[in-house]
Amino acid sequence: MSAIAYTPIGVLRSPYTQLDGMPLQTVVEPEVEARVELDESVHGALRDLDGFSHLWLITHLHGVEGWTPEVVPFLDTVARGVLATRSPRHPNPIGLSLVALVAVEPGALRVRGIDLLDGTPVLDVKPYVPLFDARENARAGWFEQAGERVHEVRSDRRYES
Repeated sequence: MSAIAYTPIGVLRSPYTQLDGMPLQTVVEPEVEARVELDESVHGALRDLDGFSHLWLITHLHGVEGWTPEVVPFLDTVARGVLATRSPRHPNPIGLSLVALVAVEPGALRVRGIDLLDGTPVLDVKPYVPLFDARENARAGWFEQAGERVHEVRSDRRYES
């Protein structure tokens, strides 16, 4: 396969400056605000976004290098196949964060509920559409047990580059 290159459309400005102690998922700190500062080339693409309550942020997890087939996830003590986790140590360090949209501003988005480092490159933004994105009877695999700990466990340095 050939290499694929993406150009970030913006950068996230977050209160989290290090992985150690950062929330693991966006539901953990739903009131923490962040700002997505967008490249001038995409400012015209913000039209009609203000009608949505939530957005998917697709990001490059720049604080991680390399990947491993198995990892011990933050919420577990057992090694799991990396593709069955939300570890940043995937073959491609791409992040997917569901955030609340607070405001569409000139050249920026104010969002709430963040689990990303300050300076994270934003590759894309997509609206969350419950009709398409929520699934009845969805299963969460091993997360169904371990996921309850998400409000107790914080990020640490295990995946730092």
